[in-house]
Amino acid sequence: MNKRILIIDDDVYLRELYEEIIKSAGYEVDTAMDGEEGITKIKQGGYDLIFLDMMMPKVDGLGVLTKLSQIQPPPKNGPVILLTNLGHEPVLQEALQKGAVASLIKADITPDQLLSEVKKYLDASSKYTNTDMV
Repeated sequence: MNKRILIIDDDVYLRELYEEIIKSAGYEVDTAMDGEEGITKIKQGGYDLIFLDMMMPKVDGLGVLTKLSQIQPPPKNGPVILLTNLGHEPVLQEALQKGAVASLIKADITPDQLLSEVKKYLDASSKYTNTDMV
């Protein structure tokens, strides 16, 4: 079974670019255009990795993380990695405290680096306990 990855980002261009890059590496990819749609998909569970944008309409990344701490989908989800252009350290620290495991700066990441991060976290996901996952 292919690893399932969810990309939650309101930027259509970046969302489609990330989806294409990750799919081309053989992973199954699902997308959400905002935090509200992302929460709905995450509630279904079973994602091996979730990329979450911080700045979105309706529900932002912090709002998604807060909501996820309140739900327990039947098949657990894997780690959440933030996608952001924010350099605002307190917001990133709060997101990490709410359950995200890392953050990637969108403006700095290349397609090869994105795939490297996907592989790194999927390979390491076995080290995360159920309480570390949403």
